[in-house]
Amino acid sequence: MRSPLHLSIDADLHDQLNQLVKNPGSSKSAIVSDALRDFLERGAAAELDDRLRSRLDKVSTHLNRIERHQRILIETVAVYIRFHFSVLPPMPESEQAAGRALAEERFQAFIEQVGRRLAGGRSVASDLFVQEAETQA
Repeated sequence: MRSPLHLSIDADLHDQLNQLVKNPGSSKSAIVSDALRDFLERGAAAELDDRLRSRLDKVSTHLNRIERHQRILIETVAVYIRFHFSVLPPMPESEQAAGRALAEERFQAFIEQVGRRLAGGRSVASDLFVQEAETQA
């Protein structure tokens, strides 16, 4: 049973394949099938593993670093929130509306500052990660 396969190849390989097809009794499908079969039979899986291993190791290292940074950020926020709630006294009922309005202003200012820093390509977190990368190098 034959299955259709749609793929793209480099222009020079396509030209070479077209040259081979000019011979009587040959087709692009037969040539590509034979070449792929030969490649797989000579242990292509091991060859591909060797080629991809270093790249996959780098990706794994990067993902581990991202996961570590994420855990650090989550723990930092959690500790800050716990500290903030333990230090901040409850607000009397009569002052809560004014407190909410002030909190909204401060939050908007905070969001704007975060947006400016990220738009400028700079952030406290990126500065820390750059320092960490430099110490690991």
